[in-house]
Amino acid sequence: MQYQHISPEPIDVTAFFNAAHHPHAGAVVLFSGETRNSAHGKEVVALAFEAHAALAEKMIAEILDKATLKWKLTMALAQHRTGKVGVMECAVVVVTSCPHRREAYEANRYIIDRIKHEVPIWKYEHFSDGTGLWGGNCNCFTETGDPGKHIYEFEPS
Repeated sequence: MQYQHISPEPIDVTAFFNAAHHPHAGAVVLFSGETRNSAHGKEVVALAFEAHAALAEKMIAEILDKATLKWKLTMALAQHRTGKVGVMECAVVVVTSCPHRREAYEANRYIIDRIKHEVPIWKYEHFSDGTGLWGGNCNCFTETGDPGKHIYEFEPS
């Protein structure tokens, strides 16, 4: 499957899922990050994403390569949207496949957490009251209590 990791086009989740099938894979895990209709106690009408596309492409490729080696994946795919993404639309997809489910799940979680925390992608939330809010893709601080600690490095007690 030929694709870019950063794209303004709607994500074809089914195509990503189909591309991850492999004769050695007993597990295929798909994560679809979608725009929800509420955040910060307000109604969300859409998200808008901006990215440093060249750097984001490189970083996502490196994250996928590292995960592929670490978990011996047969396939690792990821794509993030830029531009406006409506409620219930896919903003990011990650698909992993390998012989066993545990590794497929772990790798998928690792990939999405690193993309959200490290890749230069910024999100603007459009609210129904006409206001909006810029932010990053990661909420690590609310999960770990430390803005410098990644979710994927955090073990809840």
